[in-house]
Amino acid sequence: MKTSSKSGPQSTATHDAGSPAAAASPGGRIKTLVILGASGDLTGRLLLPGVARLIASGRAPGLKLVGAGNDAWPAQQWQERLTDSFADALRPGGASTEAGIAELTSVQKDSTYHQLDVTAKGALGAFLKDIEGPVALYFALPPAVSQKACEILAKKDLPAGTRLVMEKPFGSSTESAQLLNATLARLVQEDHIHRVDHFLGKSTVLNIMGLRFANRLLEHSWNGDHIEKVEIVFDEPLTLENRARYYDHAGAGRDMIQSHLLQIMAIMAMEPPATLDEHDVRSNIASVLRASSIGRNGDLAGHTRRARYTAGTIAERTVPNYLDEEGVDPANGTETLAEVEVFVNNWRWAGVPFILRSGKALGRTRKEAVVTFKPVPHLPVGFKGTDSPTRLHIGFGPETLTLDLDVNGPGDLFTLDRVQLEAKLASDPLLPYGEVLDGVLSADPLLSVRGDTAEECWRIVEPAFAAWKANEVPMEEYAAGTTGPAQWTTSSD
Repeated sequence: MKTSSKSGPQSTATHDAGSPAAAASPGGRIKTLVILGASGDLTGRLLLPGVARLIASGRAPGLKLVGAGNDAWPAQQWQERLTDSFADALRPGGASTEAGIAELTSVQKDSTYHQLDVTAKGALGAFLKDIEGPVALYFALPPAVSQKACEILAKKDLPAGTRLVMEKPFGSSTESAQLLNATLARLVQEDHIHRVDHFLGKSTVLNIMGLRFANRLLEHSWNGDHIEKVEIVFDEPLTLENRARYYDHAGAGRDMIQSHLLQIMAIMAMEPPATLDEHDVRSNIASVLRASSIGRNGDLAGHTRRARYTAGTIAERTVPNYLDEEGVDPANGTETLAEVEVFVNNWRWAGVPFILRSGKALGRTRKEAVVTFKPVPHLPVGFKGTDSPTRLHIGFGPETLTLDLDVNGPGDLFTLDRVQLEAKLASDPLLPYGEVLDGVLSADPLLSVRGDTAEECWRIVEPAFAAWKANEVPMEEYAAGTTGPAQWTTSSD
C-alpha cells in the first residue's frame, strides 16, 4: 500500500545576540562575494555551480563576484572556469528565470580574478581595500591556510559588514577548534561567521523541524518513552574520487560523523524552539550537543565500530583494496566505514541510542534518518503474521518521508501485513551550496554552524578517535560493493 503527496585554550565562541543579522550589516545583503582559493577544485566543482543557481533564480540581485588564488590565471582562464561552472544554471528551466539568467551573464562578464597569497602579511588586507562592501569572504582553502590567513588579517582591513565563510573541518580537535574560534572572534562577531556545512541545506533542516513541530501526533511521541532508537546513515558507493590527500587523513569519522551527522542528530533531538530565529534554533542545537556523548558514562565498549573496504566490484567497476589506492598511506589507519552510538543525556532522550553511520564503496546509496518506535505494550492475542516495529524514514536527497506500519492484510483480516505510507517532501531547486550561500548573502546564519557547537562536535567524537588510534577498536573489513561487514546490520537490512 502506498500513498503519496507533494583541553586547550578557553573557548571564545559566543552566543548570538538574537537580533536580525541583516540589521548588523550595512546595506543588509552582501554586495561582493570574494572567493579565496578560486582556482581550486572545491570552487569549480561545488561552490561556483551553487552561486550560479542562486543568481539565476533571482535570489542574489546586484551581486559582484571576485576570485583570488595562488595560481597565475589570466582573465580568459577564469572566464572559462565560470563558463563551465555556470553552464547548467544558464539553461532555461528549473529555478532559473529569464531575468536571473541575464543577471548571471552580467555577473560573469564583470567578474575578475586576482593572483593572491593570503598567507603573505598585509596582502589580503591590501586586496580588500579595493573591494566594495559589504563583503562575504569565502575561504575555499585548506584549513591550515585559512587559519594562517585569518591570524595575519587585521580587523581594520575588513570592509564594514564583512562576513567570514569557513569550510569544514572547523579545526581538527577541540583545542584547534577553540583556537580557530578565537582567531575569528578577533575579526568579526559570531553572527557574522558562517561555518559552512552544505549537508545542512534549508530544505533538510526545515523539513525535519516542520515534521516534528507542526504535527502533534509525532511531537507527542518524540521521546524515549516511545522511541527505541534513531539511526542516521550516509552510505554511498563512491570511493576516493581523487580525494585521497584529504580523505586518508580524515576517514569516515571526521569526514561525516563529526560534522554532518552530529548536526542532523542535534536537529532531530532538539527541544522545540520558540521561533525559527537563528538564535533560538542554534541555541537549542547547542544544548543537545552539550548533553551528548558516545557510549554510556564514558564506556566506549560496544558503542563504536570501524572498517575499511577491500577489493571488490561496484556497478561493474573494479575497485582496488583501499590500501592500494593512489595517495593512501597504510600507516594512517584510515577507516572508510564508521559507526558510533551517541546518547543524549537529558530527560527526553535518556537511554535512546542515536546510531550514526557513514561509509564509502558500499553496494547501495542510503542517505536517511530512521526513527524506530517501541513495540505496543500489548498486542491482542489472535493477531497473526508480522509484528514489526513502526519506523519513520526521513530521506535526504531526494527529500522523502516513509512510514512503515503493520495493518490488517488482505484475505485473512487477523493477519498483519507491512505497508508503507510515502510522501515527497518539499525541496529547494538550488544546489546545497546555493542554499547555504543564500543564507550568507542575505546575512542569515541560521544554516551555519555556531562556534560552540563546532567545539562540542569535536569533544563528542574525540574519545572514539583516541580508541581507534590505540587499536582498542578493531579495524574490520568489507569487500567494496557489499553493505559492509557481515555482522553489521541496520534497520533496513
